[in-house]
Amino acid sequence: MLKGKKILIGITGSIAAYKIPYLVRLLKKEGAEITIILTPTAADFVTPLTLSTLSENPVLSEPYNKKNGEWTNHVNLGISSDLYLIAPASASTLAKLANGIADNLITTTYLATRCPVFIAPAMDVDMYHHPATQNNIDILRQRGHYIIDPAEGDLASGLKGAGRLEEPENIFNIIKDFFLTAQNLNGKKVLITAGATCEPIDPVRFIGNHSSGKMGLAIAEEAASMGATVTLICGKMTTSHESKWIHTIKAETAQEMLNACLKHAPDNDIIIKTAAVADFTPQHVATEKIKKETNNLKSIALKPTIDILATLGKQKRNNQILVGFALETENVMENASRKLHDKNLDLIVVNDATQEGAGFNSNTNIVTLLFPDGTTSAFEKKPKRLVARDILSAVANIINKKQKTT
Repeated sequence: MLKGKKILIGITGSIAAYKIPYLVRLLKKEGAEITIILTPTAADFVTPLTLSTLSENPVLSEPYNKKNGEWTNHVNLGISSDLYLIAPASASTLAKLANGIADNLITTTYLATRCPVFIAPAMDVDMYHHPATQNNIDILRQRGHYIIDPAEGDLASGLKGAGRLEEPENIFNIIKDFFLTAQNLNGKKVLITAGATCEPIDPVRFIGNHSSGKMGLAIAEEAASMGATVTLICGKMTTSHESKWIHTIKAETAQEMLNACLKHAPDNDIIIKTAAVADFTPQHVATEKIKKETNNLKSIALKPTIDILATLGKQKRNNQILVGFALETENVMENASRKLHDKNLDLIVVNDATQEGAGFNSNTNIVTLLFPDGTTSAFEKKPKRLVARDILSAVANIINKKQKTT
């Protein structure tokens, strides 16, 4: 699976750098081609000689050779690689990556990289939990990068807590799994809805919900990385969603989202509806802002919106995959199962909103995949980008099964 894959590894100044030679050895055994960039401070923890011997390639450190002036082409490094792993990523490097500071070969190469980026932080517990570090990690997650969260345990400082670089074997398996599922959706067209709809009361007020759109965006980005042509229909979202790889359509209200779905659904092989669409909308929308002094807003008459997922389920082609989400607080699996069958879905992603780290506005999610035959796949809490990969891997498996039976 890794044979011939070009993996670029950036090692920064952290005591955890000593683990990377073990990772290099595992990757080389699988046939990967390894290029290593080492910051000057990282060389205090692990030697270029060790890394060049294991990788069978010269170790890069400076932007150019100070003896002969030969330039290290960071642009080619970023373009030609299949995966860029920065591990260990120090707090300083995380800050540079998040803010676009390019002052060494690792960071300049990062800005020129087109391939998937994996970042494995490692530092002391208080540094890791500092709001500045967490904010930088959030920024990098929002860019669609894979964050390999540090493990908890004994740290070099003598403290205990989160901050240990994930073990080489686990990082190796994450990379291997990535390439195992990469391009599984090559040539497929995927339609995704995300975010919250806003049902206007008057020109300045609306009925809405707390959906951030993060889960839908993660699925859109992951589908694009797996080779799909992606259309994202999005309502109100709290995170940036500009990408040259994703065709984005704005749909503020439930009706606008319905219209967009009906227009684009027939052309897509896979439809994944993560958007939190309002079940009701005001019967009448005031043309002017309703003034508090008039005391006219004693009640708002509502009417039901059209069920988009059920509508798409009725129109679904035999070779089309339809995926829905169920965010529940009680009778979770029973309610999700009913929704799965009533709306003619191929898969439903079940969230228990009462679990910490699941649901709206979180960067993580906890999901169970429920299939029409009653089988389930439950997953532990993960970053939403990794949850997206689990969902899309299941979709790819459904497609493969359907192809074998036709």
